[in-house]
Amino acid sequence: MNTFQHSRRIITAIALILVLTITSACGVATAKEPRSLSPAQTSNYAQLERGNSVVGQDFGNWVVTASKGLIKDAYVRDNNKLGAVISSQVRPADVKDLAKSLTQGFRKNFPNQDLTVLMYAPDKKLILTARYDRQTNQIEYQQPSA
Repeated sequence: MNTFQHSRRIITAIALILVLTITSACGVATAKEPRSLSPAQTSNYAQLERGNSVVGQDFGNWVVTASKGLIKDAYVRDNNKLGAVISSQVRPADVKDLAKSLTQGFRKNFPNQDLTVLMYAPDKKLILTARYDRQTNQIEYQQPSA
């Protein structure tokens, strides 16, 4: 890999981390309990599209908007699980950096708990799981077995 390509990868990763970290700090929200849905509400998929709580929906919407086209879809479940479908613009080598950025922003908006970030390819197949452990303040990455 030549110097230009390597520099471009580093700059892309840094820019993505900065965008997601800075903009998540500006929109910090306090996590709320997931709302329960009545049977009549469960038929309306739009209410569950991005999250099963108001804060989860807001964060899912923010992720898609703030990613500037890098993430096609996102959802939050139980205020501790984030799923993100990347666009074809994201190179495989950048998925881990993107997952790290999402985990950092997710942690700021949903503090004091263990978190899981699930990264999906454009075809919606799981490609990476990032698990944040609040006790150790570490992120563990795992790729699905073939």
